[in-house]
Amino acid sequence: MNNNTICAIATAPGGAIGIIRISGPEAISIADKVFRPIGSNLSLSQRKAYTLAFGNIINADNEVVDEVIVSIFRAPHSYTGEDSVEISCHGSSYILQQVMFLLTENGCLPAGPGEFTQRAFLNGKMDLSQAEAVADLISSTNKATHDMALSQLKGHFSNELSELRAHLLKLTSLLELEIDFSDHEDLEFADRSELYALANDIHQRLASLARSFEVGNALKNGIPVAIVGNTNVGKSTLLNHLLHEEKAIVSDVHGTTRDFIEDTTIINGIQFRFVDTAGIRKTDDIVENIGIERTFQKMQEAKIVLWLIDKQPTEAEIEGIKERVAGKKLIIVRNKIDLPNSSLNNSSSAKPTTLALTSVSTSRAQNSKLKIQDLQLVDISAKYGTNLSRLEQLIVEAADIPQISESDIVITSARHYSALLNADESLQRVIASMDLGLSGDLLAEDLRMVIDHLAEITGEERITPQETLQNIFTHFCIGK
Repeated sequence: MNNNTICAIATAPGGAIGIIRISGPEAISIADKVFRPIGSNLSLSQRKAYTLAFGNIINADNEVVDEVIVSIFRAPHSYTGEDSVEISCHGSSYILQQVMFLLTENGCLPAGPGEFTQRAFLNGKMDLSQAEAVADLISSTNKATHDMALSQLKGHFSNELSELRAHLLKLTSLLELEIDFSDHEDLEFADRSELYALANDIHQRLASLARSFEVGNALKNGIPVAIVGNTNVGKSTLLNHLLHEEKAIVSDVHGTTRDFIEDTTIINGIQFRFVDTAGIRKTDDIVENIGIERTFQKMQEAKIVLWLIDKQPTEAEIEGIKERVAGKKLIIVRNKIDLPNSSLNNSSSAKPTTLALTSVSTSRAQNSKLKIQDLQLVDISAKYGTNLSRLEQLIVEAADIPQISESDIVITSARHYSALLNADESLQRVIASMDLGLSGDLLAEDLRMVIDHLAEITGEERITPQETLQNIFTHFCIGK
């Protein structure tokens, strides 16, 4: 990392207050060049850390640019681990740009994207997974994503990996000792039963972390919900109600939606990604057929499918939907109950029909017959919003998302997920090698690979012979 001093505007435009951050070896001295204290003769360099200074920002002509408050942080006790200064001024874009200009004129370089957090990582203030959590925390859109990012930022995930790494390093060190004493064939420093039990325990922990990715990815990117059905059954009207905005064009003309329309909304603190698809029907229109194919594709990608109908479906339609929702959560939404001549309208149609099944399992979807009464139904009027709160409740229930707290470890990064899978694969080779009675040097090599894959997540250096030796002589007494 270079020794440049960097600066950047740290707040979004348009606010009453704007903050400019400076970090690097000359952060305090450069700020001193443009700052004049009021009510004190102490310069910023003469002040203690964690203090505030009130004064003016002065340009080269000794003109006041703004009246500001300056916060002082000294290395290593700052966000970046370097000397740092934060200038709080008025939020005018002109003032912020003028202050930035003065700082760069006096030796600062404009910071690159994420450079403050990058310096925090390089200076050991956080590991790589915590650095990634900073971006997730900033972009969090609901309580669940906020709690997941905050948990990772506080180091809960890192601590878990650190504990696993310590166990693995201990075993690797013992196996390395066996290699050093290979002339004693019967000598085993690493008890195989202990190693086997620990390897299985770590395998379970890695598998549990990897499984959490499905929930974490869904919460971070939104749970995909496909709205499907025939043409002109009210899919676009329903989408607009669920999103609380006029996102899709609504028309009585069949085939209005020829491509999918996608947007997100929050229901009960969970982000859902709704997709309005092209109406399913037989047509000779080439463009519309492309849209229908994309409808089927979105059904495959969705976790929840809302099948919108406005009349009793035929056996062929039931069979068709059955084939495409295997393994997914299906909610049948009977629309247009506000119409007196609706074929779905009856004395109880204003109330949602409560049936036992909320999803179609793979096994049930493979049955020769799938009766409409076997499925969860809800009657709505998309036009007037009737029973939409009940539909939203069913959608939340179908999502089946566990309650996430700040202390829970949930994987949200595809990079972390891949590294965990690779680590677990190497660990399963260790278990298989022990079942075959293979030598300690082969076990040690696979254990090192497990540690290396875990190190990819936190950004630690890969395990080195020096680290293994240090662990040996720290924890084990061999002679004198």
